[in-house]
Amino acid sequence: MTARRYPEEPVFAAPSEQLFVEALQENLPDDAVLICGRRFSDRGQDREADVIVAWPGVGVAVIEVKGGSVYLADGEWRQVGGGVDKVIHPVDQARICRYLLRGYLDKHPRWTAGNPRLVHLVALPTTTLPDDFRAPDAPRWMVLDKTDLPFAASRIEAALHKVEEQPDPPLPQDIDDLVDCLLGASIPQQALVADLGESEAACELLTRDQADVLDQLALVPRVEIRGGAGSGKTWLAVEKARRLAADGQRVALMCYSRGLAEFLKRRVGTLRRRERPAYVGTFHYLGIGWGVPEGTDDDSRYWEEFLPGEMETLAAALPENERFDAIVIDEAQDFAASWWPAVLAALRDPERGSLYVFADEGQRVFARQGRPTVDLVPINLNENLRNTKQIANTFRTLAPSQMKIRGHSGMPVRFVQCATEDAVDVADDMASTLLEKEDWPPQAVALLTTHRRHPVQAERQAKGPDAYWATYWDDDDLFYGHVLGFKGLERPAVVLAVNGFRDAARAREMLYVGLSRARDLLVVCGDLELIRQVGGESVVQRLLQADGAR
Repeated sequence: MTARRYPEEPVFAAPSEQLFVEALQENLPDDAVLICGRRFSDRGQDREADVIVAWPGVGVAVIEVKGGSVYLADGEWRQVGGGVDKVIHPVDQARICRYLLRGYLDKHPRWTAGNPRLVHLVALPTTTLPDDFRAPDAPRWMVLDKTDLPFAASRIEAALHKVEEQPDPPLPQDIDDLVDCLLGASIPQQALVADLGESEAACELLTRDQADVLDQLALVPRVEIRGGAGSGKTWLAVEKARRLAADGQRVALMCYSRGLAEFLKRRVGTLRRRERPAYVGTFHYLGIGWGVPEGTDDDSRYWEEFLPGEMETLAAALPENERFDAIVIDEAQDFAASWWPAVLAALRDPERGSLYVFADEGQRVFARQGRPTVDLVPINLNENLRNTKQIANTFRTLAPSQMKIRGHSGMPVRFVQCATEDAVDVADDMASTLLEKEDWPPQAVALLTTHRRHPVQAERQAKGPDAYWATYWDDDDLFYGHVLGFKGLERPAVVLAVNGFRDAARAREMLYVGLSRARDLLVVCGDLELIRQVGGESVVQRLLQADGAR
């Protein structure tokens, strides 16, 4: 075991800084913590502490790292590197960051341990100091050079014991609290909401890069854009519908699921009026709007055969102004073969009208099989933009094609081993932990099941689909759903109860959907052997490596 390091993949200013941190990490005990590149701002000052070492029973060291060749001349610290010889102030930088850290902790509501035992040091990982080194602002014990690298931890420990009249060493809980204060783990809800907002904004900016795809296809009227979970397909579908409407075309933006349809309506509602499609909703409710009698949810023949057939007949008799110049379909892999004739009949020009289809064959979770009945230009999206690296890595082997993960590094995935029949109860406990102990806002959390629905979901659905899907936007409670209905949607945090699979032939696709619905935090509750049977060894190994797996 080695010391914990935050962030897991720091951005180092120089190779020598990385060399020092990695050597120190190997040298420290596993209950110590390394925090790299932590910035502090106070009273007009903006400083970055290169390395902070927090060590239970020992203390906290703030270390300024300087690479290249460093020497003292005429009382000045100087650094030579890249052919440049310049004055530097490593001791001042370390000392200022030390006091900024102390001031920050003193004002932080979570810090209750008083002034910590603190020392500031300078590390010169590529410089060997002369035997007679002396500096008025830095005695030899305060400076670590190249020869000290193998013993860096003991040098830091000695420095923390050397300074007189220091507070008692920090306890393990004090170190955990310090990490919380500096990294935002278990931070108050207001700050967590802000962090989630920043994460969403970063994902949104990454996704907008995909607009280049639409620019390149502006003159191509019929396209199928394929991409795995998190590749930005829904964003692109809305953007394409917006562009077509802004050009004066009459546009339909449709999908299969009611939940995604409601999401699309709300997203389109933020657009300027002239950019809004003429119709946004499910494929089936387009036909019901044309006059097809409404059926019951349990009559599969009505939805699969009768309604699409009636739609095709009615579309032929629609006035010209009620048909569409263009149709955009999200999650098109959900469409049955019998639906596509009605889709084309809804176009003013079924032969040449614009048709943009967005699909992920890996998320074909329904038994129906269907492909568009016209030729479409295929375009593949091979980047995951919406999930953190930790989440995307759990399901990357389930995606239909290899994807490049571009999302940011985030919270570790959590896995809780339990019997399949206990998965829902365990998921309830984990969701309660997020809300009550970790201050997650309810509207940021969803609890999803893979087989039988959660009792709360069943209770809400009994009030009708509109009332049920309204709870997706409710700020007062978390959302309870099933992976079938949640496809195309996401939440910052998802607790996934792997409570079995109704259809073994679709189990792999359903697990893929469930694992990919979380943007920032994924908690998986279920039996490891069932997950191995469905998702394979790679998924299991990723979950076993999850932080806090138990």
